[in-house]
Amino acid sequence: MSVGRQSLAVLDLEGVLTPEIWIAVAERTGLDSLRRTTRDEPDIDALFSGRIEALDAAGIKLDAILEVIEGMTPLEGAVDFLGELRSRLPVLVLSDTFEQFGRPLTAKLGEPAMLCHRLIEQDGRLAGYRLRIANQKQRAVEAFQSLNYRVVAVGDSYNDVTMLTQADAGVLFRASAKVASEHPQFPSCDAYRDLLAIIDEWIAAA
Repeated sequence: MSVGRQSLAVLDLEGVLTPEIWIAVAERTGLDSLRRTTRDEPDIDALFSGRIEALDAAGIKLDAILEVIEGMTPLEGAVDFLGELRSRLPVLVLSDTFEQFGRPLTAKLGEPAMLCHRLIEQDGRLAGYRLRIANQKQRAVEAFQSLNYRVVAVGDSYNDVTMLTQADAGVLFRASAKVASEHPQFPSCDAYRDLLAIIDEWIAAA
């Protein structure tokens, strides 16, 4: 019996396949403090605590956020890119968003499998969140590698860096200039055709 490694792609959701949820919420609500994302703040707990505080102060409930998300669409070209990539190898979305937020978006992307976290709701307000597991992106990649997968990972923010580092190949996609300059070890691109070319080259080198 022969054993060989197979290949797998893992992708972040927001910024890679869809717009940033919290920026869309900020635009709808006028709360500029919600524009801060993982591109700006690597501490997820600090980021989320600030969001809850801002939403409570403004009296904005979870239903209003979900209404914004329902109106969002994938980034231009994302659906076609994802279809092309899925024709080449298995694809999994690894996101630090939440099940309640991610489901409407993955439905518009053709239902790729997604691992993420879960929100805590109390009386209609966003009260907190429950992590599926700490550092879930990096640990998921590590687990797939233990199953003899070669993994290529794609992300755009600080919270993707451990995932990209753990993967056999990591790519920054549409990352901010700050994130890209601080992590020059990863190739960086802004167009889906270029991203697909990088992944194709990686597949061919197996």
